[in-house]
This record gives sequence, structure tokens and C-alpha cells, in this order.
Amino acid sequence: MLGITLNRKLSSQLEELKFEPFSVGENQVKIKIKAAALNHRDEWCRQGLYPNLKDGVILGSDGSGTISELGSNVTSLQVNQEVIVNPAMNWGQNQKVQGKDFQILGMPSHGTLAEEIVVDADRVHTKPTHLSWEEAAALPLAGLTAYRALVYQGQIQTREKVLVTGFGGGVAQFATQFALALGGEVYVSSSSPEKINKALALGVKDGFNYKNQNWTSEALEKTAGFDLIVDGAVGDTLNDLIKVASPGGRIVFYGATLGNPGKIEARKIFWNQLKLMGSTMGSDRDFKDMLDLVTQKQIKPIVDQVFSFSHAAKAFDRMKAGDQMGKIVLIP
Repeated sequence: MLGITLNRKLSSQLEELKFEPFSVGENQVKIKIKAAALNHRDEWCRQGLYPNLKDGVILGSDGSGTISELGSNVTSLQVNQEVIVNPAMNWGQNQKVQGKDFQILGMPSHGTLAEEIVVDADRVHTKPTHLSWEEAAALPLAGLTAYRALVYQGQIQTREKVLVTGFGGGVAQFATQFALALGGEVYVSSSSPEKINKALALGVKDGFNYKNQNWTSEALEKTAGFDLIVDGAVGDTLNDLIKVASPGGRIVFYGATLGNPGKIEARKIFWNQLKLMGSTMGSDRDFKDMLDLVTQKQIKPIVDQVFSFSHAAKAFDRMKAGDQMGKIVLIP
């Protein structure tokens, strides 16, 4: 069998590894992977920027495929069933926050960039029938992250004005699609006019180029402020988000690709009664509810490009460059 592993000793930091199929425990299943998708954490692992890295670990958190073998205690699933994998492991019983043993599939445990994977049966869900293998593989991590940020933490309400920043990335595209499906008046920001046009084609109300120094004034003129903002960048953009939030608004962060802010306009936060919330991945309940929404509203992930495993380095390079519109998918 073939898997794409982390090897920081190589210049590409990736290695195609031949390995023996993993044995299946009594509460596990083996899945023949049909498609797997990249997330930023995979590229961060490649660059050595993720904690607790281990060479030789098969990367990848997102995958779809068919069950090829069942553990002796597994009765709720069937061989040849078409499935997707929930990559959030050991969340725990507290819906409010993940437990101390929480992990994400693909580091430090073996992930989905392989021809086969063995996972606990409770991580496996039936693939929505309206999705292709590539679309299904694009959904789990980013879809779960977007759903929790928007619905559980953000508490989106019908007709609220919602801003999703950085449209084009995986989480942002799902947050946009979910917000539209839930009746929000949705706006996006991006540095790419092409990506803004793609968002408009999906049904968003308007888009703002955050490279434009006057984008916050433009946004306030058009909307009078946003009830809910979903952001994965933070850094010094935080004060711009505070500016465009409506009094009583909520700002939810699911990442910090720009790092920590240099300063915070604290007076605007307390005077305008703003709520700043952090969010990451999601619980098992969030995953089930996300799948229900995707199925009921027939939501289809945006797939940027599909690469073969043999061209994994090119796929990783595309993610590193940040040129993608939607999810980058690999197939064995």
C-alpha cells in the first residue's frame, strides 16, 4: 500500500511510503480511500510548524471511500458502504469545549493520504449521496470547523448580516455556503476580485477587497455593520473587524494565520457590547448536524483541483501559494 508521509529530512518534506495494511481492531473499520483533501495543517506539518510532529506519519485529515473490512464488534456499518471520516478524535462529552485528549486525524496518528486507512468505527459516517468522492473528501475538517464557528459559537439567525473573511479557503467557503443556506444576508472579503466574483455567483450580497484601505468604510456604508463575523486570520485585522461589527455583534475566530494582533481597541469592544469568541473543529454532535445541513440543503463543496498521489508535492505547493479557490483534493 502507498501513503504520503511527513519526512522533514527530504527537501520536499514528503515521501511516498510503501507500508503493510494496518490490522483492524474489534471496534474499527478499514476504508479503501477514494479521495482525500488537503488542509492548511497538512502544509504546516510539511513546513515543520505544527506541534508534536513525527516523521513517518501519513498526513491527511479528510477522506472518503468504501469500507473494506469490519472489526468483530462493528454492527452498525457494512462492507462496501460508501463513507466519509470525521477527523475530530476524542472530543469528549462536553459540547462546550474539546477534552485534553483531543486530536485531529493525520498527525500524530496516520491519516487519509493513503490507499487504505483504519479508524474507529464511531468516526465513520455514510457519505451524502449527492456528493462525488472528491466533494465528500473536501467536506469533513473544514465543514465541521465552519459549522461550529457559524452555528454553535456564532448562533447565526435568519436575515442577520454575516461577514465571512478570506473567501476562497476551505473553511471560509463552507461558512459562506452554510450561512446562505441558513438564511443569512452574507458578505465576504478577499484580496482576489476573482474569488469575490465566485462568492457573488453563490448568492452573497457583496464582497470587499481587504487590500483596499477604505474597505471598512465601504462595508459600513453598505451594511451599517455586521451582526456576525467569521474569521480565520486575526492579526492586526482584528481592529478592522471591530470597526465593522454592529453594536451587540459577535466575532468568531477559528484560526490566526496572521498571528496575534499588535493592539486591541478594547474601548470599542466594551462600548459596543461585542462578543469575541474562539472556535476550533467541533464535537460529534456538530459533525452530525453539519452532515444533516449539507444533505438537506444539497450543499456541494467547491473543489479547486484534483491531483494524483504521485503529484502530492504539487498539490501541497498550490496550497502553500494560497492560489486555490476551494479545496485541493488528491486521489490514489
